Amino acid sequence: MKLLVAALDAELVAFPSEIDGFERLVTGPGKLQATYALTRALDARTYDEIVVVGTAGAIDARLEASVYDVDAAVQHDVTDIDGVVGQHVSLPMRVELDRDGVTIATGDHFVDDAEAVEKILPLGAKLVDMETYAYAWVAQQFGVPIRVLKSVSDRAQDDAITDWRATVAACSADLWARIRADYGV
Repeated sequence: MKLLVAALDAELVAFPSEIDGFERLVTGPGKLQATYALTRALDARTYDEIVVVGTAGAIDARLEASVYDVDAAVQHDVTDIDGVVGQHVSLPMRVELDRDGVTIATGDHFVDDAEAVEKILPLGAKLVDMETYAYAWVAQQFGVPIRVLKSVSDRAQDDAITDWRATVAACSADLWARIRADYGV
């Protein structure tokens, strides 16, 4: 059994309520809710794989509006005691997902301005979201393989939340098409 994970119901609007071989978990947005919900799910049951789907802002202008596999996650909203941005005081700077794809920067706020993007780009990320680092770290603690698929919903610039609201349903449809193609459901 696989666990299909999304932060928000809106990201699953195109998905059927039941998918053969998958259970569903909606965690809520942000790293704390993602950590709590996924930890509870993995503590209650064993899964063969975690498959995360959701939206992300593209901070690399070369990325098209498409669905991307994530290869690693960093945190853009932490700083260690030496002032190193992206380095938590006790967590790894980068969590690898053992896939070919793009790196995502996770933080507890919706990125929607050019100044924030400029601060995140040096971390090597091409996408931003609010949960992936947490999902990947929790999955590693439980030893469960994880795959993260993100659909570009916006450019993480001014008024990105308006773009997200306008595109989340289309992103969900693209993610469902990718799940059907990759998992034969």
